[in-house]
Amino acid sequence: MCTAICYRSNASYFGRNLDLDRGYGESVVIIPRNYEIKMRCAKPKKSHYAMIGMATIVDDFPLYYEATNEKGLSMVGLNFPQNAVYYPFEEGRDNIAPFELILWILERCACVDEAKALLGKINLININFSEQLPLSPLHWMISDQKCSLVVEPLKGGLKIYDNPFEVLTNNPPFEYHYTNASNYMGLSTGQATSQFGEGIPMGNYSLGLGALGLPGDYSSASRFIKALFVKENSVSEHTEKSNVNQFFHILNSVAMPKGCVQAAKGFEYTRYSSCCNLDKGIYYYTTYDELGIRAINMHGVDLNRSQLYTYNVKGL
Repeated sequence: MCTAICYRSNASYFGRNLDLDRGYGESVVIIPRNYEIKMRCAKPKKSHYAMIGMATIVDDFPLYYEATNEKGLSMVGLNFPQNAVYYPFEEGRDNIAPFELILWILERCACVDEAKALLGKINLININFSEQLPLSPLHWMISDQKCSLVVEPLKGGLKIYDNPFEVLTNNPPFEYHYTNASNYMGLSTGQATSQFGEGIPMGNYSLGLGALGLPGDYSSASRFIKALFVKENSVSEHTEKSNVNQFFHILNSVAMPKGCVQAAKGFEYTRYSSCCNLDKGIYYYTTYDELGIRAINMHGVDLNRSQLYTYNVKGL
C-alpha cells in the first residue's frame, strides 16, 4: 500500500510514501540522457530525457518506484491488486511491459498532455521481468507543473482519468475515490456549526471539531481522504525549505508505523517517503530509520553521460 501526492505552493512538488513489508535494494538513481534504455518489445532508446527517482536496479535496468524527468514530468506506480489487468502482445500498438511504463513515458514526454497522447497507443503486455520478479499489479499517477492524471489497466482496457485531487492510493479503482471524496465535503479546519435547534446544548469543546469524521485508519480509501484534506489545507511560507518540510508533513499524516498494518509475511510500514521539486529536479527523501531529509540534485551531475548514477539510501 502507498500514497502519492502532488503539492503546489509557489513551486510544484511530487512524491510518495512507499509502504511495504520488505525491501528490494532501493537506491536513488539518475538516468542521464545518453544511457541506453532497453525495452522488451520496443526499440532501445539511446537519447532521451534524463530522470531521477527511487529504483531497484536489476540487470542494469532501473525498476523505478517513482521518478521525475528533467522537464518536470513525474510518474509513480502504486499497488493495485485484484484490479490490474495486462494483455497479450498486439500488433500495431506500443507493447510495453508494466515495469517499463515509467521509463517509457518519462524518457520521451515533457508534460501530461504528451503523456496522455502516448498512453492512447500503449498496450500493457503480460510479461514478467523474470522468473524471480513476476509482474506487480499497478496503477499510476502522472503529474507536471500544471495537472495530474491517473492511469489504470482495468478489465475493459487502459483507463485514463484527469485527477483534480492530485492524490492516489490503492484499491478500489479511481472512480470510487472520485465519488467517495464527496462524502467528506463538509470537513473544515475551523469549528463545527450545529445544525440542530438553538435549544439543543451543543458547543465546540475542542479545536479541530470541524474535521470530525476525517478518517484516521490505514486503508487506501481513508488515506486518500486524509492526504487530500491535509494537502489542500496546508500552508507554507513559499520557501524551498518550508515547502519541502510541509510536503513531508503531509505524507507523515498517512504514514504507517511498523506494527500497525499486518501483511501476509510481516508488517507493512512506510519504508521511505520522497518529494521532488518539479521545477528544479531536486529529489528529497527520508527513510523509516533516518528521518532527516536528504537531497540529490539531478542537475548537479553530468546529464550527458551514458552511465547511471546510483546513490545508496541510508536507512534502507
